[in-house]
Parts: sequence; structure tokens; C-alpha cells
Amino acid sequence: MISPLPDLLIAPVVRAALAEDLGRAGDVTAQACIAADARLSAVFATRQPGVVAGLDCARLAFAELDPTVRFEVVAPDGSHAAVGAVLARVEGNARAVLSAERTALNLFGRLSGVATLTAAYVSAVAGTQARIVDTRKTTPGLRHLEKYAVRCGGGVNHRFGLDDAILIKDNHVAACGGVSEALLRARLACGHLTKIEIEVDGLDQFDEALRYTPDVIMLDNFNLGDLATAVRRAAGRVTLEASGGVTLTTVRAIAETGVDVISVGALTHSAPVLDIGLDAA
Repeated sequence: MISPLPDLLIAPVVRAALAEDLGRAGDVTAQACIAADARLSAVFATRQPGVVAGLDCARLAFAELDPTVRFEVVAPDGSHAAVGAVLARVEGNARAVLSAERTALNLFGRLSGVATLTAAYVSAVAGTQARIVDTRKTTPGLRHLEKYAVRCGGGVNHRFGLDDAILIKDNHVAACGGVSEALLRARLACGHLTKIEIEVDGLDQFDEALRYTPDVIMLDNFNLGDLATAVRRAAGRVTLEASGGVTLTTVRAIAETGVDVISVGALTHSAPVLDIGLDAA
């Protein structure tokens, strides 16, 4: 079971999306065509196979416009759904359901797409020790939701923001004057609960970083041979993260080098929306 996000974290995103769609006058189509007291029942169903994520976004979209709406989950977040599978049912004021429909589908489809792509990467490395993790390459304002969707797909979250951990990237190294200086400064500055990761772009930098045994070394755009060499040299002393241009075609070979973590920006910046429909029942 995937631990759900509190409504408190989801509701502001849903409200902002609804406000954007309703504009200055509300849903003039529903107001013109639908009786104020009409009721509507509808079902969410998949039009392609995928992994479910974002049901609470859909539920809250309807509840914002009709607090008495009934929303029944059929396939919970994290479920693998076949084409045509019913994911949820909604019943409520017809104007409210129709006005919230697009907001519900936009968020639901987006998050399910992230979960579906994540699941494909996780499946591709099955049987290895590598874990698939996300990055900060997320849609502004949706990071907590997209990272939740990664978890629904079987992936693991990297840091959420700049305040989670120290991650020394190549530009930090350049600004500090080198790997050793950057790691020394980080050790002096961080508290005992703050992890330190450093990105390196070659085996020379890797060997230099390894002498300081940071918590994690990110191997940026290493070829397979150098990844395997780094794994042998680290001998389990630090966590090794492979990163840079990872695709579904290349991820298995990367995992088989023995790295611990593979970070994939595509999980959130390139996931296609899962095609989900809302149809009157």
C-alpha cells in the first residue's frame, strides 16, 4: 500500500487548477445546459494500460464544487490497470461533476503517467540491486504530487529540495576550486543528520572524492566500463548513484554494473499522460 498524501497538501493545487479553469464567470456551459438540481453518475476508466496515481486529486476536485459528492475508489493508487479498467466512480451534482471533470482528469492522468513510466524503469532493472529514483526536474508547483506518483510506480524519491541534503554538483566543485575543497567545506558546515553527496564526471574525481567517504557519489554520464570500475573501487564504502541520460534502453546495463541507485529525470519531466476518461454511467 502507498501511504497517501494528506488532503492539506493536495487541496491548494486542486483549488488553483479549478480557479484557473472556472475563470471569472464559472462554467457557463454547465450553467446554461444543466439544471441546477440535476444529478450525474460517471466512472473513470483507463483507455490504455498503466499504473494508477492521483485519485485523491480527482476526489478533491469534485468535493470542492460539491461537498456532498460520493467518490468510490475501485483501483487504488499503485494498482496496475488494464485497458478499460474502472478506477473510480463519482456521483453528485451534475454541474459540479462536469465543471470539475477536466481538472480531475488533468491531475489524475498526469500523475498516473509518471507512475506508469516509473514502473517501466523499475521493471527494467528487476533482479539487480539498483533502485530507480527521481530528480528535482519536476513541474513547478507539482513536485510533491509527482514524487508521490514515483512512489506509486515503485520508485524511490531523491531529495525533495535544496534543503534536504548537501548535493555538490559540478558547478559547486568549480566554484569551490575542486572536489577536496568542496567536501571539506561541506563537512564543516553540515549537521550530523545531513547527508553529503557529490557529483563527479570521471574516475580521477571519483578517486579524489572516495578518499573523503561522502554518503553518496554521483557518477555523472559514466560509461559502463567506468561505472563497473567505480563499483569495484568503492567496495561498498559509499552509495553509488548513476545519472545522466538514462533511458529505458540503457537502464538495465547500467544497473548490471552494480551501482546502488539510478536517477532518472525523465520520470517526471518526460512522462506521457496516461489516457483516462470520465464517462457518464
